[in-house]
This record gives sequence, C-alpha cells and structure tokens, in this order.
Amino acid sequence: MNFKIGKHNVGIDHPAFIVAEMSGNHGGDLQRAIEIVRAVKRSGADAIKLQTYTPDTITLKSYREDFLIPKGTPWEKHSTLWDLYDKAHTPWDWHETIFNEARLLGLEVFSSPFDESAVDLLEHLGATAYKIASPEITDIPLLTRVAHTGKPVIISTGVAELIDIELALSTLRNAGATDIIVLKCNSAYPAPIEESNLQTIPDMIKRFGVLSGLSDHSIGTAASVAAVALGASFIEKHFTLNYSDVTVDSFFSSSENEFARMVQDIRSVEKALGCVSYEITPSALSSLRGRRSLYVSADIKAGEKITAKNIKSVRPSFGLHPKFYLELLGRAAKCDLKLGDRLSWDLIE
Repeated sequence: MNFKIGKHNVGIDHPAFIVAEMSGNHGGDLQRAIEIVRAVKRSGADAIKLQTYTPDTITLKSYREDFLIPKGTPWEKHSTLWDLYDKAHTPWDWHETIFNEARLLGLEVFSSPFDESAVDLLEHLGATAYKIASPEITDIPLLTRVAHTGKPVIISTGVAELIDIELALSTLRNAGATDIIVLKCNSAYPAPIEESNLQTIPDMIKRFGVLSGLSDHSIGTAASVAAVALGASFIEKHFTLNYSDVTVDSFFSSSENEFARMVQDIRSVEKALGCVSYEITPSALSSLRGRRSLYVSADIKAGEKITAKNIKSVRPSFGLHPKFYLELLGRAAKCDLKLGDRLSWDLIE
C-alpha cells in the first residue's frame, strides 16, 4: 500500500505526508493566502490544501430555517450557510495563483472539491490528489467523478458511520480508484482530544485495506503526533498565519510555529519508531560495560574454595557471566586471587 501524491511517496514504508489546510484562513485576501503558502513551506509541511467551492455550489441562498446557522456554534454570526460560505470560500480565480506559488516553492497542492464543476477546475490546474470532506462522503456522483480522474483520493470520516465509509469505498473502487486514504476525523470545531479515538487508525488499515491517517481538528499537536505512532501515513491540520488573525477557522487552526513543532515532533517519532529489533544499538555498545559480571570480592588463596563470601556479581561486565555463579561455588582457585580480580575459567580448578 504505497503510491505517489505528486512527487511524494506515501505509505507505510515512507514518512507521513503532512498537509496544511488553508480553508478560509486567507480571510478574503489573496496576499494573505500567498503568505500562508510561504509559511506552510517554512513549517516543513509536504503540501497545502484548499477548498474549492462557491456559496452557490455548496448550499442555497435561503433564509428559511433549514439554512440558518444554529445558535451556539462558532459561526452563528454569519446567520445563514450561504453567508458563511460566501465569507469563507477561496475565489476560483485565485486558485491558479495559489497553485503556482505552491509549486514554485516545491509544495504539493490539491483541494477538496464540493461539486463536479470544482473537479473540472482542479483537473485543469493539475491537482495531484483529491480530498473528500467529511460531509461529502455520501455524495455519490462527486465520489464517482473524483475516482474517474485516476488521482489518489483521501476521504475524511468525521460525520460518517461505518456503513457510509463502506459505501464510499465501494463507490470509489467501482469507479476505478485504487489509491485511497481514509482519515480518522472528528468534525467538531475544535474537536475534544478525548474523542480522537486514534486506535481506529490501525483498524481502518486492516479493515478496509487502505492507507489511513488523521484530519486533526483538536487544539495542539498531540493527536497528530500520536496518530503517526499508530501507523498514520497522512496528517492534515488547519493552518493560520498567527493566532491574532480572526478568520472563519482560525480558532482551531495551528500557527506557523505550532505547525512547525508538530512536523518536527512527527519526524522525531518516525525516527524513534525504527524497526523491530532485539539487537543492542551501536550507540549503546559502550554501555555494555555497565552490565554485571563475577568478580573476586575478598582475597582468595591458591586452593581455597570459592564461596558466596569471596565472589560477587557486580558492575562492570569484564568477568564471567553471572549465570555461572552457582557453578563456581565450591570450586578451588588455581592461584592467589585479589579483591577486584575478574573471574575467568582459567583461574578455577
């Protein structure tokens, strides 16, 4: 289960693919969007991801109750879904500029399309992969259109039940998709860390025969770092320039500094995971002398019996192995031995 997203190898035998989600954190300012791309590069991420929709491709401009944003949500001030998405969307005529900047910096760049017309735009721009947002996991025509591109598909599961994931995977596979990543996700903003259920990641890998990862909406970086230790091949987290920015998603996004620390911690964890090994590591070989071995603990005359009073298992490790302790008791010394002498078989009758 290894494949490429653009020029990057993704899979269990490769470093986790780390993605910064811009979402609406550009705040309606193209220059800020470009600055986010540059900050993402500085942070050490592998890719930047956009969201490709307009308010009219994702909802209706209606003030009926169904389309009002519920009270008590982080976005209630926007009144309706259409108003929220009008504020948050990334204008389609920005996409080429953002894509070009990301590629110039060596970042992979792709997006979450929210309808088939968005896929058409992203195909024109040469997107290297497609991310299906959690609420779109049941949009069968969209999944089919994305699968037909032949690009890797990442699906998020924050508002999906098992039956929804199974339907999405069968839809993608029947439409020709082969390179699929399923992300554990909690679509709460911010997501409570105690609801991360990261143990689902290795289960997804086994159950669905896919790569897995995490779309992380929690505060901080602990969940993302832990996910990699559990086998995540893909990490996605929202990115903002700094905490003083107030945009639609900034309240649960990571700043450049926090995101960079997360990248560093993930890379350290990957080094720490290493491989299955019971060998003493090269750096620990010098510590072998700290193991115990058998030494003379009181002077012994030639011919004198060896007893528990004149030999002892102590550090360092240059004498006989302690497993020979009982075998030595009652034997005689061949020659005079002094306190601190290493015991060896050539000294024993």
